[in-house]
Amino acid sequence: MGTPQEEMKKLKSQGPGRTMIADSVVAKIASIAAREVPGVHDLGAPAARVIGGAISRITGAPMPVGVNVEVGEEEAAVDVNLIVDYGQAIPEVTDRVRKNIINQIQSMTGLRVKEVNIAVNDLFFPQQQQQQAGESEQRAA
Repeated sequence: MGTPQEEMKKLKSQGPGRTMIADSVVAKIASIAAREVPGVHDLGAPAARVIGGAISRITGAPMPVGVNVEVGEEEAAVDVNLIVDYGQAIPEVTDRVRKNIINQIQSMTGLRVKEVNIAVNDLFFPQQQQQQAGESEQRAA
């Protein structure tokens, strides 16, 4: 496998016609790539996750929450909103996220990733999950 630019040239030279890669495809790749990185608890701001979940239930189509992309013919730009696990070095986590997103998009699509902008919107504390689980159990009883 060659460089992303060589791969894009192959896509363009596959014969008559064009290969188009939808923004939603690139957003899904970025979403999965971000979640693969240790220290990333989730994507999106809390309110965005609720809205995205509601839209997914209505439309039946999963929406990559916390990821926005702009895709051109040869390049892409990505914006990601993260929730990082408490105790993780945020600069290291975001650097690994950025590198993984770039590598995955370039290797899977051949698009050159122009930029990956990352906003850390929240921290996840393990005590929150335990507390929320306890509240859910009390409501169910």
